[in-house]
Amino acid sequence: MKDDRLVEMRVFRAVVETGGFTAAAHALGASQPFVSQTVQRLEARLATKLLHRTTRGQRLTPAGERYLEAARHVLETVERSETLWQQEAAQIDGRLRVTAPIAFGLDRVTPLMPGFLSRHPGLSLDLRLTDDHEDLIAGAIDVAIRMGPLTDSSLRHRRLCRLRRLVVAAPALVQAHGRPATLDDLGRLPCLAWDANRDHLNRWAFDRGGDRVVFQARSRFRGNQGMSLFQMCLAGVGVMRVAEHLARPAIRDGRLVELLPDHAPADDTAIQAVFLPDRDMVPRIRSFIDMLVAAFRAPDWEADGPAPGA
Repeated sequence: MKDDRLVEMRVFRAVVETGGFTAAAHALGASQPFVSQTVQRLEARLATKLLHRTTRGQRLTPAGERYLEAARHVLETVERSETLWQQEAAQIDGRLRVTAPIAFGLDRVTPLMPGFLSRHPGLSLDLRLTDDHEDLIAGAIDVAIRMGPLTDSSLRHRRLCRLRRLVVAAPALVQAHGRPATLDDLGRLPCLAWDANRDHLNRWAFDRGGDRVVFQARSRFRGNQGMSLFQMCLAGVGVMRVAEHLARPAIRDGRLVELLPDHAPADDTAIQAVFLPDRDMVPRIRSFIDMLVAAFRAPDWEADGPAPGA
């Protein structure tokens, strides 16, 4: 009933302010019969005439003038309240909790944080870097940046980008051992590998003419953290298969050399922003995810060409 009365007030105000039923219908996005019937219903409910209608238009009756003043006051109060509520709902503040893989988080996510925080001074952000998939509910996590396929169908996600893994080595190691031309040649070079907890990452998959070929890395050094392995690769300790976001800049500036560039990786990795259902409706979460999507729409590592001399 109250909503109907607000509709009547809005229609009546529009008729007066636009100068007619047809113009009011156009302004409201309604039909002319709807506008006319609404005013008639309003007058019947109030048991008084609000408008004098003539062939040249209409003018307010004394009762219509009083009703218009009251209606404007009510509508302005309602509209002002709605505007304040919408502004409050859209305000990006509070605390945002985010997780990301360590290497990708350090190299690509962390540099985005200063700009995001400067645009939203009312926001606080917790960024936890971990290669484990933490429970979003138990950890009160708003957004988890994850690599690989999703294993929990109850979660929602937005795709950020895809990553290839490249086989790389320091120039000094290539000079000492020679550049491999085949996977058999690669097997004679020292490699860097993950520890037993992530041994699946030590099986390097390649696509050879539609066939999947797997190379088992022979490790000289093992570690449990990607950035540690990457530093060892830069130091010339061994060959590593490393994510493209780290590899391409190092190849570009000569710190690393890409090996076997004609061996296409068979296991590109999807990077996704993962969140609980409907949480992307929260302004701070939606804004953060939108920022990530925009930042990785055209990753800079994809623009890099092949390594010099590859």
